[in-house]
Amino acid sequence: MIVATTRARNLLAGVAVASAIALAGCNDGGAEFDRNSQIGSNPVLPAPKQYLVPPIHVAEVVGWRAGQAPTAAAGLRVQALARDLNHPRNILALPNGDVLIVESQGPNLDPITRPKNPIVSWVQKRATGQSGAKPKGGTNQITLVRDTNGDGVPELRTVLVDHLFSPFGAVFADNYLYVAATDAVLRYPYTLGQTRITAAPVRLTELPGGPIDHHWTKSLTLSPDGKLLYATVGSNSNITENGMEAERNRAAVWEIDRSSGRSRVFATGLRNPNSPNFYPGTNTLWVVANERDELGPNLVPDYLTSVRDGGFYGWPYSYYGRHVDPRVMPQRPDLVARAIVPDYALSSHVAALGLTFYSGSSLPPRYRGGALIGEHGSWDRDELNGYKVAFVPFSNARPSGKAEDFLSGFVSPDGKVRGRPVGVTVDRTGAVLVADDTGNVVWRVSAAR
Repeated sequence: MIVATTRARNLLAGVAVASAIALAGCNDGGAEFDRNSQIGSNPVLPAPKQYLVPPIHVAEVVGWRAGQAPTAAAGLRVQALARDLNHPRNILALPNGDVLIVESQGPNLDPITRPKNPIVSWVQKRATGQSGAKPKGGTNQITLVRDTNGDGVPELRTVLVDHLFSPFGAVFADNYLYVAATDAVLRYPYTLGQTRITAAPVRLTELPGGPIDHHWTKSLTLSPDGKLLYATVGSNSNITENGMEAERNRAAVWEIDRSSGRSRVFATGLRNPNSPNFYPGTNTLWVVANERDELGPNLVPDYLTSVRDGGFYGWPYSYYGRHVDPRVMPQRPDLVARAIVPDYALSSHVAALGLTFYSGSSLPPRYRGGALIGEHGSWDRDELNGYKVAFVPFSNARPSGKAEDFLSGFVSPDGKVRGRPVGVTVDRTGAVLVADDTGNVVWRVSAAR
């Protein structure tokens, strides 16, 4: 008699799940749902569905062929600022015009062995293109690109700092570069114009990392007065299946004193918040957030929201305000009763990771003050969703209209993935820079000539 090992049983279970996923993706009726009804301040929320195997559609990653580029909105043009990167995730435009590109791979920390682990690993690698040809150059580093005359054609590209632990967020202030690795905020002495950092960093503040580090991206922004940092920390699970202890101080926005490293939890109940930004001219902090999975292809909408000090936004007990998640036990009606409704829905499973407010002046006036959102794109629904940079108009510092495509074409006409946008920022000239972590490109969007 042959006795299967634990690893073999898990692998067989993964294969079975993969087969079921293919069937689920083909037979789910979610494609009939109007995704536009989930964009705005009052999204349609269908009844939740629970699946033995939820619908999944992991598109093949093909990258960008020579001469190809995303499609910019009317009146705009797009060009590659940098190619042949290794998973560019975020971008920081410095005051002197230099651009820092954060290239990063996840830490792959998860000591919990489950039957679905093999298929989860396969999905992640296929969705990010890691199962195909390897990109050139290193990763877990920050690359500096210098475009002195602002024409989008750099004269210099060099590695500023490397051997980082899954970095994501970065900000600059008062001759210091702050980097959010997956387990800590690091502070480096840095002078504008410097092309290599050799000094060891100060570990300013420890952040929740391993031994599990499910949502590993940690973003950063500065307060308007420059005294505080705000860091986002995602959850360690979908809906606390790893236990509540694994969620300590996670699914939250942290506030960090820039001089001392003192920290406190600023807001909670945000499953996977990213890219904190203060709306220009205000003290109002905004984030984009990825909501929970496995309640159906059209639940739950990812969102853009302002964040209040002490606010609770529902996770894991409820979604989009006070809609109770029946899977979470024990329930907490006391917390659900004070859950804050997000400001603006972006549609389900778009995986919003990037956010910036357009404060430049070189693009058409209609973009000024609006939000630009990098939607990394779905794999946990039967119909692909996201895979673009969306623009949300603002008026009086609030969302004021339907989201529209700013940069699209990341999915080919035959349903294959060319790239996946993440971080979005504005450079010194007013052009918009977009990190494409699957296409391994940073795109530059400027006004058409």
